[in-house]
Amino acid sequence: MPNANEDNLTELSQAQRRAVSELLRVSPVADDLARRFQDAGFRLALVGGSVRDALLGRLGNDLDFTTDARPEDVLKIVRPWADSVWEVGIAFGTVGCQKDGRVGDGVQRFQIEITTYRSEAYDRTSRKPEVSYGDSIEEDLVRRDFTVNAMAVALPEKEFIDPHGGLQHLASRVLRTPGAPEDSFSDDPLRMLRAARFAAQLDFEVAPEVVTAMTEMADRIDIVSAERVRDEFSKLILAPNPRKGLALLVDTGLAGRFLPELPALRLESDEHHRHKDVYEHSLIVLEQAIALEEEGPDLVLRLAALLHDIGKPRTRRFELDGRVSFHHHEVVGAKMTKKRLTALKYSNDTVKDVARLVELHLRFHGYGSGEWTDSAVRRYVRDAGPLLGRLHKLTRSDCTTRNKKKASALSRTYDELEQRIAQLQEREQLDAIRPDLDGNQIMEILGVGPGPVIGKAYAFLLDLRLENGPMEHADAVAALKEWWAAQG
Repeated sequence: MPNANEDNLTELSQAQRRAVSELLRVSPVADDLARRFQDAGFRLALVGGSVRDALLGRLGNDLDFTTDARPEDVLKIVRPWADSVWEVGIAFGTVGCQKDGRVGDGVQRFQIEITTYRSEAYDRTSRKPEVSYGDSIEEDLVRRDFTVNAMAVALPEKEFIDPHGGLQHLASRVLRTPGAPEDSFSDDPLRMLRAARFAAQLDFEVAPEVVTAMTEMADRIDIVSAERVRDEFSKLILAPNPRKGLALLVDTGLAGRFLPELPALRLESDEHHRHKDVYEHSLIVLEQAIALEEEGPDLVLRLAALLHDIGKPRTRRFELDGRVSFHHHEVVGAKMTKKRLTALKYSNDTVKDVARLVELHLRFHGYGSGEWTDSAVRRYVRDAGPLLGRLHKLTRSDCTTRNKKKASALSRTYDELEQRIAQLQEREQLDAIRPDLDGNQIMEILGVGPGPVIGKAYAFLLDLRLENGPMEHADAVAALKEWWAAQG
C-alpha cells in the first residue's frame, strides 16, 4: 500500500500538472505583459493567490503579478497595453488594469493587479500599513500571509519560485506562515481573519502554531479598520464551508473582538434542548440555509441565519416550571443585529434586510396548524416584502429538530402556508398591496389638501385592505367617509 509520503508526492505531481495547464490557458496575456516588462528592464512574476489557484486547478481571470518596477514605471508600461487602467491602490504599490485576451477560440476579459515588491507593517497605534518597496522577489514573498500564497512563477520563462515550501503545504492542505506567525500577524493583524477565511474557502487545516498565535494576539485585530474586517468576514461567510472558519474565530477569541454576540451563544441552552447550545444550533441553521440557496451565495440570508438567535442571551428567563424562555428574542435580536452590522460598516440595505429577517424569523410559529386568516397571511407577505423568498428559506432552515415526525409536520405546514400565499398572490397580487384609494383620491373625497391627515387615512385604508382583501370602489369610499366622520 502507498504510504503518506508517496500520496503527497502524487498530489504534488498532480498539482504541478494542473498549474501548467492553467498557466498555458492564460499565457498569451501573461507572456505578452511579461515581455513588455522585460523590454523595459524589469522583472514580472505571477504571484500569490493566482499561483495557488493555478496549482489547485481553479485559476480564474483575476491575475496577480509582482515586479521590481516602481508604480510610476508600471503605469508607463501598462497604459499603452491595457484596455483600462486604475490607480486606486497605487499608494500601496498596486496598479490595476483590464485586458481582453484571446484564449483558445474566444476572447476573455482579465482583471490584473501588478504590485511592486514590498513589505508592510502596522505599528501598535495605526490602522494603516506603512509601505516600503523591496528589490527582490524573495523579500516580497517572505512578507506574504501564508506559504501557499508565497509562491511565484517568473515570466516569461515560467520559473517556479517557492522558498517557503508552499507547494508542500498546499498538497498537505495546511496553512502556515512564511516566517513566525507572530511576526506575520504583527505586520498585519487582518491575516488572522484571513486564516479563518482560507480554512472556510479551501477546507484547509490551520497549523497549531498559527492557531496559538491567533489566540494570543486576538486583541491586535482591534487596530484594523471596521471596513477591512467586514470585507474579510463577508468572504468567510460566503465561503463553501463557513462553519470551519467561524469555529476558528470563536475558539481563538477573534470573534469576541468584532462579533461578540456569536461566542455569547455558546452559553445559552436551546429552549427545546434540541442541541447542545444555541451557538451550535445557529451554525446548523446557517448550513441548512446554504443548502437552500438557488442562485449562489447570499450574504443577507447567511448573515440572518447566523444571527437570528443573538437576542437569546439577553432575553433568557428561567420559568417556575423549570423551562427556559426567550420571549421577544427576535425583536431584541433585530436591534442587536442592526447595531453590530452598522458598527462593521455594512451597507444600510444589508443592515436593514438582515435585521428585518431576524425580526420576522419566528412569525411562522404562530401559524399553528393553519389557523391564520387570509388577513394574517396578507400581513405576513406585506411585512416580509421583497425578503419573502429569503424568509421562506430562513424559516425552513430554523427547523433543526432531530424528531423526524415533528420536522416532517413543520415542513408540511410551511408547504401549506406557501401554497396559501401563492393562491392569494394569484388572486390579489400580494406583492403590490396598496389601499383601494390613492392619495389624490383621498384628498378629493375628503376635500382637504396635503398634510398628515392624508397619511393617516392612507394607513387606515391599507389596514382595511390587508384585513378584507380588495374592496369595490364605492365600499372603499364609504369606509373612508365613515372613518373621517369618526375623526370629528
